[in-house]
Amino acid sequence: MPGFEITSIGTVRNNRTDVQHTDNWGAVRSTITIDERFGEACLQGLEGFSHAEILFVFDQFPERGDEAHREPSPYRGRPDLPPVGVFAGRGPRRPNRIGVTRCAIESVRGRELTVVGLDAVCGTPVIDVKPLMVEFSVSAVDIRQPAWVSDLMADYFRP
Repeated sequence: MPGFEITSIGTVRNNRTDVQHTDNWGAVRSTITIDERFGEACLQGLEGFSHAEILFVFDQFPERGDEAHREPSPYRGRPDLPPVGVFAGRGPRRPNRIGVTRCAIESVRGRELTVVGLDAVCGTPVIDVKPLMVEFSVSAVDIRQPAWVSDLMADYFRP
Protein backbone atom coordinates (compact mmCIF):
# COMPACT_ATOMS: atom_id res chain seq x y z
CA MET A 1 0.00 0.00 0.00
CA PRO A 2 1.28 3.51 -0.70
CA GLY A 3 2.21 5.61 2.32
CA PHE A 4 1.13 9.14 3.01
CA GLU A 5 2.23 12.04 5.13
CA ILE A 6 0.09 14.17 7.40
CA THR A 7 1.32 17.36 9.02
CA SER A 8 -0.34 18.59 12.19
CA ILE A 9 -2.31 21.81 12.02
CA GLY A 10 -2.23 22.54 15.74
CA THR A 11 -1.72 21.27 19.27
CA VAL A 12 -3.97 20.40 22.20
CA ARG A 13 -3.44 22.08 25.58
CA ASN A 14 -5.31 20.89 28.66
CA ASN A 15 -4.70 19.52 32.15
CA ARG A 16 -4.65 15.84 31.13
CA THR A 17 -1.20 14.28 30.73
CA ASP A 18 -1.67 10.63 31.70
CA VAL A 19 -2.36 8.55 28.57
CA GLN A 20 -3.40 5.64 30.80
CA HIS A 21 -6.25 7.67 32.39
CA THR A 22 -8.86 6.91 29.78
CA ASP A 23 -12.22 7.91 31.31
CA ASN A 24 -14.02 11.01 32.58
CA TRP A 25 -13.43 13.31 29.61
CA GLY A 26 -16.82 15.06 29.76
CA ALA A 27 -15.68 18.20 31.59
CA VAL A 28 -12.16 18.36 30.14
CA ARG A 29 -11.61 21.79 28.60
CA SER A 30 -8.99 21.87 25.86
CA THR A 31 -7.60 24.70 23.82
CA ILE A 32 -6.37 23.86 20.36
CA THR A 33 -3.90 26.38 19.01
CA ILE A 34 -3.79 26.31 15.23
CA ASP A 35 -0.40 26.84 13.62
CA GLU A 36 0.31 30.41 12.54
CA ARG A 37 0.85 29.30 8.93
CA PHE A 38 -2.97 29.26 8.59
CA GLY A 39 -3.39 32.92 9.61
CA GLU A 40 -5.44 34.62 12.30
CA ALA A 41 -8.77 34.10 10.48
CA CYS A 42 -8.43 30.34 9.95
CA LEU A 43 -11.25 29.55 12.43
CA GLN A 44 -13.53 32.39 11.33
CA GLY A 45 -17.13 31.15 11.05
CA LEU A 46 -16.60 28.18 13.38
CA GLU A 47 -18.14 30.18 16.25
CA GLY A 48 -21.53 29.71 14.57
CA PHE A 49 -21.40 25.96 15.25
CA SER A 50 -22.11 24.24 18.56
CA HIS A 51 -19.79 21.28 17.97
CA ALA A 52 -16.73 20.29 15.99
CA GLU A 53 -15.06 17.02 15.12
CA ILE A 54 -11.40 17.02 16.08
CA LEU A 55 -9.04 14.61 14.31
CA PHE A 56 -5.78 13.99 16.12
CA VAL A 57 -2.85 11.59 16.38
CA PHE A 58 -2.27 9.31 19.35
CA ASP A 59 1.41 10.23 19.16
CA GLN A 60 2.26 9.24 22.72
CA PHE A 61 1.68 5.55 21.99
CA PRO A 62 4.31 3.50 20.16
CA GLU A 63 3.57 2.38 16.63
CA ARG A 64 2.87 -1.30 16.19
CA GLY A 65 3.47 -3.35 13.09
CA ASP A 66 0.52 -4.62 11.08
CA GLU A 67 1.08 -8.09 12.53
CA ALA A 68 0.05 -6.78 15.96
CA HIS A 69 -3.39 -5.98 14.56
CA ARG A 70 -4.11 -9.31 12.88
CA GLU A 71 -5.79 -11.14 15.76
CA PRO A 72 -8.70 -9.92 17.89
CA SER A 73 -7.81 -9.18 21.50
CA PRO A 74 -9.86 -8.32 24.59
CA TYR A 75 -11.01 -4.71 24.43
CA ARG A 76 -8.66 -2.40 26.40
CA GLY A 77 -6.68 -5.52 27.27
CA ARG A 78 -9.32 -6.49 29.82
CA PRO A 79 -9.99 -10.25 30.06
CA ASP A 80 -13.60 -9.54 31.17
CA LEU A 81 -14.36 -7.96 27.78
CA PRO A 82 -14.79 -9.79 24.48
CA PRO A 83 -12.03 -9.95 21.89
CA VAL A 84 -12.47 -7.50 19.02
CA GLY A 85 -10.57 -6.76 15.82
CA VAL A 86 -8.57 -3.55 15.54
CA PHE A 87 -11.32 -1.79 13.57
CA ALA A 88 -14.06 -2.67 16.09
CA GLY A 89 -12.61 -0.38 18.76
CA ARG A 90 -11.73 3.28 19.15
CA GLY A 91 -8.57 2.98 21.23
CA PRO A 92 -5.19 4.59 20.54
CA ARG A 93 -3.37 1.45 19.43
CA ARG A 94 -4.45 1.66 15.81
CA PRO A 95 -2.61 1.15 12.53
CA ASN A 96 -2.39 4.91 11.87
CA ARG A 97 -3.03 6.08 15.45
CA ILE A 98 -5.72 8.56 14.32
CA GLY A 99 -8.39 9.62 16.81
CA VAL A 100 -11.60 11.56 16.24
CA THR A 101 -13.93 13.11 18.80
CA ARG A 102 -17.02 15.28 18.63
CA CYS A 103 -16.64 18.18 21.05
CA ALA A 104 -18.74 21.12 22.20
CA ILE A 105 -17.27 24.42 21.08
CA GLU A 106 -16.83 26.79 24.00
CA SER A 107 -15.03 29.65 22.25
CA VAL A 108 -13.19 30.70 19.13
CA ARG A 109 -10.57 33.45 19.38
CA GLY A 110 -8.15 34.01 16.52
CA ARG A 111 -6.20 30.76 16.11
CA GLU A 112 -7.46 29.34 19.43
CA LEU A 113 -10.38 26.95 19.61
CA THR A 114 -11.56 25.93 23.09
CA VAL A 115 -13.64 22.77 23.25
CA VAL A 116 -15.11 20.57 25.98
CA GLY A 117 -14.96 16.78 25.92
CA LEU A 118 -11.90 16.21 23.74
CA ASP A 119 -10.29 12.91 24.78
CA ALA A 120 -6.72 13.84 23.88
CA VAL A 121 -3.92 14.61 26.32
CA CYS A 122 -1.88 17.79 26.47
CA GLY A 123 0.56 18.12 23.59
CA THR A 124 -1.44 15.94 21.19
CA PRO A 125 -1.07 17.00 17.55
CA VAL A 126 -4.31 17.93 15.80
CA ILE A 127 -4.58 17.01 12.13
CA ASP A 128 -7.97 18.54 11.28
CA VAL A 129 -10.99 20.40 12.66
CA LYS A 130 -14.40 20.03 11.05
CA PRO A 131 -17.65 21.70 12.07
CA LEU A 132 -20.35 19.19 13.01
CA MET A 133 -23.35 19.60 10.74
CA VAL A 134 -26.76 18.04 11.31
CA GLU A 135 -26.74 16.59 7.83
CA PHE A 136 -23.62 14.55 8.64
CA SER A 137 -24.86 13.34 12.03
CA VAL A 138 -26.57 10.09 12.84
CA SER A 139 -29.59 10.16 15.08
CA ALA A 140 -29.10 8.23 18.33
CA VAL A 141 -32.05 6.00 17.44
CA ASP A 142 -30.09 4.71 14.45
CA ILE A 143 -27.07 3.61 16.47
CA ARG A 144 -26.66 0.00 17.57
CA GLN A 145 -23.88 -1.40 19.76
CA PRO A 146 -23.27 -4.35 22.08
CA ALA A 147 -24.43 -3.95 25.69
CA TRP A 148 -20.86 -4.36 27.02
CA VAL A 149 -19.86 -1.19 25.14
CA SER A 150 -22.61 0.83 26.84
CA ASP A 151 -21.48 -0.47 30.24
CA LEU A 152 -17.81 0.26 29.52
CA MET A 153 -18.42 3.76 28.18
CA ALA A 154 -20.83 4.86 30.94
CA ASP A 155 -18.12 7.01 32.58
CA TYR A 156 -16.12 7.96 29.50
CA PHE A 157 -17.56 11.45 29.03
CA ARG A 158 -18.69 11.88 32.63
CA PRO A 159 -16.92 14.81 34.37
